[in-house]
Order: sequence, then structure tokens, then C-alpha cells
Amino acid sequence: MSRVEDETTINESHSVTVPAAVRREAGIEAGDKVRWRVEDDGTLAVELVKQRHGAFSELEPVDIGEETNAADDHDLVTGEQ
Repeated sequence: MSRVEDETTINESHSVTVPAAVRREAGIEAGDKVRWRVEDDGTLAVELVKQRHGAFSELEPVDIGEETNAADDHDLVTGEQ
């Protein structure tokens, strides 16, 4: 038995809105994706694919005593100039 159940309508452009109660229960956030699958018996399955935006956002910056530029430094690391 489901803990949360709701329904929504498919609009003219075939988009759907995930109901707020479902978003809260599943922990769905902006930027997450859902994977749609139709099973052999015709059952529709939806799987949440979490996106890891800001994977480094909890890391503290380290002061190395000089200013850096990630775009320019990347080119140096790869040997391009």
C-alpha cells in the first residue's frame, strides 16, 4: 500500500506536475529527473533520479595565498595553453 498517492492531469504539451505531497515524501527537488518505464504488462513505473547539484557546496575553500581562476587553471592542468 502506498504512503502517499495523488493524481495529476497531463496538459496540452504532454507535461505533468508532480503533486506537492509526492514531492515532499520523495524528497524531489528542482533539477532532479524522473525516469519513465513501461513494463511488459503495461504498468507505468517512474523512478526518481537525484541530481547532485552543488556536490562541493559543503566544502570550505582553502586559502593558498594567491587568487585562482578555475577556467584558466583547468587549461594548465590539461597541458593546453
